[in-house]
Amino acid sequence: MRIVTDGHTFLEGPRWRDGRLVMSDFFTGRVLSVDPASGEVETVVQLDGDWPSGLGWLPDGRLLVVSMQRRQLLRQEPDGGLVVHADLSELASFHCNDMVVDATGRAYVGNFGFDLNAPDPQPAQAELIRVDPDGTATVEDDDMAFPNGSVVTPDGSTLIVGQSMGSDLVAFTIGADGSLSDRRVWADLGELVPDGICLDAEGAVWFADPRVGGVHRVAEGGELLQTVDTDRPAFACMLGGDERRTLFALTSASSHPDAAPEARSARVEAVEVDVPGAGLP
Repeated sequence: MRIVTDGHTFLEGPRWRDGRLVMSDFFTGRVLSVDPASGEVETVVQLDGDWPSGLGWLPDGRLLVVSMQRRQLLRQEPDGGLVVHADLSELASFHCNDMVVDATGRAYVGNFGFDLNAPDPQPAQAELIRVDPDGTATVEDDDMAFPNGSVVTPDGSTLIVGQSMGSDLVAFTIGADGSLSDRRVWADLGELVPDGICLDAEGAVWFADPRVGGVHRVAEGGELLQTVDTDRPAFACMLGGDERRTLFALTSASSHPDAAPEARSARVEAVEVDVPGAGLP
């Protein structure tokens, strides 16, 4: 893999948009946009006093950003300012994290469920929350094991969510109103841990593993199809580039808020793959 950009605090939520990779840098509070050819980095938005995570766009092009600790979904207006799109503080058990936004502007947002960085963390189930385009928020499932990276299939019919504490990918059928039903295990990953995920045109999922490292491609049912090794933990991935055949991996020596900001070890790595990206994000 080649290095696209490095020296960041902790990178998450990569999205391919208008020829650039857009992602969150937690501990600087910034959403960044990167030109993969030159490595040039621009700041898209700056959060005041919180960490950004999951990213997506409404049909009219306005950016949605998860504000983690405040447990809010923010919306960037045309003037560049941020407003609260949905307040999830009464619905989410702990810090909100990744999300996917579908073609209609519905967002599906996960959360930790517990304090991952506590001295003695006590894992607990978490909520998967649907936010409609008007900002109405609904808990779709309250028995998730750290819902994290999420994708929507190209036909808009299926949501796939990585459960970091469940070591699996679960799928839901998306109803006409955005509601979720028919929860099932899409792939049991054994000892591997899914963090950020993306989907390709053959229906396989790439997932980043923050525990053993690497970015792994898995088929529905759990068959491991391919692994791209990394020399450090991998936290998210995205298929982009002109033909969406560039696999971007966000890697870092640490994600811990006491270590990552000073270490600035986070970087974007990239490699070409055979099957292009598909679906959302």
